[in-house]
Amino acid sequence: MAIGFTDGSVVLTKGDITRDRHSKTLTLHEGTIPVTGLAFRQVAKVTHLFVATLEKVYCYTLSIKEYPHVELDTHGCALRCSSLADPSQDSQFIVAGDECVYLYQPDERGPCFAFDGQKLLAHWHRGYLFLLIKDPKSPNKAAFGSRENSSSEKQLLTVYDLDNKFIAYSSTFDDVIDVVAEWGSFYILTRDGKMFVLQEKDTQTKLEMLFKKNLFVMAINLAKSQHLDSDGLSEIFRQYGDHLYLKGDHDGAIQQYIRTIGKLEPSYVIRKFLDAQRIHNLTAYLQALHRQSLANADHTTLLLNCYTKLKDSSKLEEFIKSSESEVHFDVEIAIKVLRQAGYHSHAVFLAEKHMHHEWYLKIQLEDLKNYQEGLRYIGRLPFDQAESNMKRYGKTLMHHVPEGTTLLLKGLCTNYQPSGDADRASLDRGRVSKANSEEFIPIFANHPRELKAFLEHMIEVDPHSPQGVYDTLLELRLQDWAHEQDPEVLQEEAVFLLRIDNTVFDKALVLCQMHNFKEGILYLYEKGKLYQQIMHYHMQNEEYGKVIEACQRYGDQEACLWEQALGYFARKEEDCKAYISEVLHHIDQNNLMPPLLVVQTLAHNSTATLSVIKDYLISKLQRESQQIEDDGRKIRQYREETAHLRSEIQELQTSAKIFQKTKCNMCNSPLELPSVHFLCSHSFHQHCFESYADSEAECPTCTPENRKVMDMLRAQDQKRDLHDHFNRQLRSSNDGFSVVADYFGRGVFNKLTLVTDPPGSRTGSLEFNLQRDILINTKRKF
Repeated sequence: MAIGFTDGSVVLTKGDITRDRHSKTLTLHEGTIPVTGLAFRQVAKVTHLFVATLEKVYCYTLSIKEYPHVELDTHGCALRCSSLADPSQDSQFIVAGDECVYLYQPDERGPCFAFDGQKLLAHWHRGYLFLLIKDPKSPNKAAFGSRENSSSEKQLLTVYDLDNKFIAYSSTFDDVIDVVAEWGSFYILTRDGKMFVLQEKDTQTKLEMLFKKNLFVMAINLAKSQHLDSDGLSEIFRQYGDHLYLKGDHDGAIQQYIRTIGKLEPSYVIRKFLDAQRIHNLTAYLQALHRQSLANADHTTLLLNCYTKLKDSSKLEEFIKSSESEVHFDVEIAIKVLRQAGYHSHAVFLAEKHMHHEWYLKIQLEDLKNYQEGLRYIGRLPFDQAESNMKRYGKTLMHHVPEGTTLLLKGLCTNYQPSGDADRASLDRGRVSKANSEEFIPIFANHPRELKAFLEHMIEVDPHSPQGVYDTLLELRLQDWAHEQDPEVLQEEAVFLLRIDNTVFDKALVLCQMHNFKEGILYLYEKGKLYQQIMHYHMQNEEYGKVIEACQRYGDQEACLWEQALGYFARKEEDCKAYISEVLHHIDQNNLMPPLLVVQTLAHNSTATLSVIKDYLISKLQRESQQIEDDGRKIRQYREETAHLRSEIQELQTSAKIFQKTKCNMCNSPLELPSVHFLCSHSFHQHCFESYADSEAECPTCTPENRKVMDMLRAQDQKRDLHDHFNRQLRSSNDGFSVVADYFGRGVFNKLTLVTDPPGSRTGSLEFNLQRDILINTKRKF
């Protein structure tokens, strides 16, 4: 707490004044001139005390122990003519003199305002400065050292807004005692017992009053001081811009509209300035719109069109050549507009700078026709983009720059490395990037020389190239072979491709047939095991010797080749006796055809006489006769064996069997009782039989043979119903009759019949037992 006295001293009390022992009082300032004003200034942890007298202004620093002070001015003020401003004015000390109002910082004097007149009272509240000034028309009856007035004195109360520099209120009162601010209002107390209330209008009302007077600058300052939101400020700027636009100040209006960017719809401003005479204002607005990154594609298009209409190349270059961080527009739209306006160099620069590769190539190749530069640019692109652009522009580049394009495609399909980018090449050295060479073949349309060089390079560098590469190269070599006078070298090259086995069989065969490439056709037929096609090819060309050679070479794989050869020669009217004889010799030797079919086949040939098949028929008949004799001899042998077996079975069933064996068939020792005898005339010691026999009912010596017979019977029973197997065997056999006879023997064609014997007859059981004994060839144990 500080107290100033009329004797010029200031007493400072620190602590709790309700307790004397904890408070500390000292004289801070001494002098002879009365103290007229005191004010504390607290900023952060620093406290200052301003002291005003009638003649001087001081500032004491209370945060320092010695309380140092500074004399700020040699002009003082009257009583109640000093105050402390709020933080909006940096908490400055206000001193109202008769000529000026001074503001002081703790270490120096600040700004001053020339408010003339004798000051009676100074007060600060909420950003307003209240000054009570003696009316110049009233006489001065104040006593010495005071500002008290007589009853007839008029006083002028003025409220200043120092931030916005305007007078908020001004009026005269009679004998004002004091001005008090409380509850958001100002109260003026006069000597005649009256109290006046001043209520501050709200910000919106203030702004409306300023708008009516067209004081937009003041309205803007007021809105900022009242911390109005951005939407409110934008509306003020808009109204200010509209006002200037109506006055014809288009330059000033566009500056206000620029301040509305982000809040006001751009189309509102653009429509006002679409007139050609105001295009420079529109350009300024659109530039600001792009700087704030709020422009869309239409705005970019419009701005570039403005540049082109104004023919302002410098502005256009400045716009498109801005640094990467300053790009506030849609680059692709800008490229389109520049291209349409004919500014190809600018469009190319923009596309290259911002890596719009497709647009760069489109302008270079379609508009500027700079094919060499386009090819160079593709060679610098990363692999994926280089591949896609070559697929798109490859035909055009091949037409105008065939050698360079072929060279680039070779690199693209082997191990691509972008040119002119050493850093990227070093990074990608370990990664192999190569395109599918087959996809680029259509690019070489009407350029067979370059295509052939490209394909030969591919199969040399990469033997595992796609099949389409080999097929296309085969076609090119066959075309060259067909048109060359000395085709031996090209023939070898074509056959070499076929032997690599990387071509598609069907395509290669069609190509060879189209160009009548004999070696290739025969190679592919042989590779595909199309032996009949080889025969037909020789037959179509009437190469009789080749027909016989094909039969000899492939007859083992397909026996029908000899039959087809016989039919082919039989249909020929010319003399083919030598070839027919050779064919008949192989048919006879391998028994490939029945004789009757051979005779019927040769009957169609008018030149073939009986002498041609005389030797064949004689040989065939001799073998048939010999076969008949052999079969008859086997039949007689089987009948004799069967009769012998039947008589033996009959003897076993009707006569007694005398066992005269003296030695064991197992150990070859003399027989001793007990012994075991079988009807098959084998005898064994009982202990030998029990040691070696697998079954008590079977002879150990005959068991292996009996089991073979039983296995054969079971196998025949299992196969008797395998009709599919029979059909396959019948088709594949050269002698179908023997197959049928074999299956007859297995009982495949027997019908199941039930045979019943007359009562008391034992014939059926006898026949059954006979058959069983013949097959098994064993007897019961004796």
